[in-house]
Amino acid sequence: MAEETACRGTASAPAPTLPLLLAHNTATRGEADAVVTPDAAISHGGLDRESRAVAARLVAAGVGKGTRLGLLAPNGIEWVVVAAAAWRVGAVLVPLSTLARPPELAALLRAAAVTHLVYAPSFRGRHYPDDVAAAAREAPALRRAWTIDGLPGVAVDDALVDALGDVVRPADDLAVVFTSGSRGTPKGTIHTHGSALRAVAAGLADRGIGPDDRLYLPMPLFWTGGLAAGLLSALVAGAALCTEADPEPGRTIGFLERARVTLFRGWPDQAERIAAHPRFASADLSSLRPGSLPGVLPPSARPAPGTRPNLFGMTETFGPYCGAPLDRDLPDAARGSCGRPFAGVEVRIVDGEIRVRGPNLMRAICGRTRDETFDADGFYPTGDLGRLDPTGHLWFLGRADDMFKVRGATVYPSEVEAALRAVDGVREAHVTDVPAAGGEREVGALVVTDRPLRDVATGVRTRLSAFKVPTRWVVTASADDVPLTPTAKVDTAALRDLLRAKGTTP
Repeated sequence: MAEETACRGTASAPAPTLPLLLAHNTATRGEADAVVTPDAAISHGGLDRESRAVAARLVAAGVGKGTRLGLLAPNGIEWVVVAAAAWRVGAVLVPLSTLARPPELAALLRAAAVTHLVYAPSFRGRHYPDDVAAAAREAPALRRAWTIDGLPGVAVDDALVDALGDVVRPADDLAVVFTSGSRGTPKGTIHTHGSALRAVAAGLADRGIGPDDRLYLPMPLFWTGGLAAGLLSALVAGAALCTEADPEPGRTIGFLERARVTLFRGWPDQAERIAAHPRFASADLSSLRPGSLPGVLPPSARPAPGTRPNLFGMTETFGPYCGAPLDRDLPDAARGSCGRPFAGVEVRIVDGEIRVRGPNLMRAICGRTRDETFDADGFYPTGDLGRLDPTGHLWFLGRADDMFKVRGATVYPSEVEAALRAVDGVREAHVTDVPAAGGEREVGALVVTDRPLRDVATGVRTRLSAFKVPTRWVVTASADDVPLTPTAKVDTAALRDLLRAKGTTP
């Protein structure tokens, strides 16, 4: 069994639990913004006060240490206040997707054994009381549910809330966060206060987030990207999280201007859509710093393609576990890599698969034993394929379940996608295998670009071996044509069907 291992060391956070972190931020950053939305803002001190008041009402209603509290609501200050209220009394937050339909919601409630639920009355045309009522019939552990603006009015004394916070320990569970992958049933990953805060703190330097930053991140807070890379990153750094419930390019541009956002993170395609909006050319985004997504930076400040690291992580590691400074170029030999493992994460390659271990990782997966989750040495088999170079940089080669063979030769979709994105004018590229004659497979690619197929195909042939070059193509000028799952990941099955039905050859 071939093995390679790399690790940077250990990680630490400014506070080992969320109650202590809230107190730390109140003492050091009390008047500074903690969360900013297009309509309102709350300071670190305000978050401490308001979350204490909500916690007092939750405790009176039976929420306490170890309670699994579901939260079904869009991004906003209310979401953050309820989450902080749960954490400060030792409850375990279970963020729930606002995209979930009643059967999906019921499955999430059952998997995490949610006993109490707070939910928004409505969002994007959905009437959540009906959805919750339908899901509750299939979630036997659920005992009580309230709308986010209809929490119990009775409250316990603040002294009891603070006493409960005093007995929260780093080893106590913080959250059950569901994966949002494009394959299989979402997994409920269980993270402790200590592991989550260490994981976030380990990547702050490479992600360039400091106390004076105003971090814009459009990802929903119910995903790891929003919760870990957004909210908890801002809290650990003492920074401000700027977020929206329902991003739209024109409105987002105005928000970025008004909030004086310094770092824009999220999905590259969102940055591209913002840059394509008519308001973008005249917008004052001078507050944005290097390290933001290149699409929203001035052309002179954009790095050359492939020169910056690809932060790499997953829900099981509470966000990125591997990277390098986002505001500077990688060494030439490391370009295209994911950087190096963060402090507190040990990476091992076993027969081509990436495995991870360390105190920053999840404690467990709901419904699985330790033997079903970790290997004999305590490493989590990620299902990702990769290699470590002699300098400790990690190179991602694709998913074990995405790799396929073309005439006996191995093709990694991620490698083909990277080569396509390096072609001038290509904004997005998504690759998978497509059935061919005689039981063979061929390489299919959906490319978002304004350039003709012939130019793209010519450009990628100079970058890939002939067997890796797509033979089935769909070329579109609109990112809206990319098939997505309800969790905004590329829907691989739908992509394969699209390529099979509409794919052409150059």
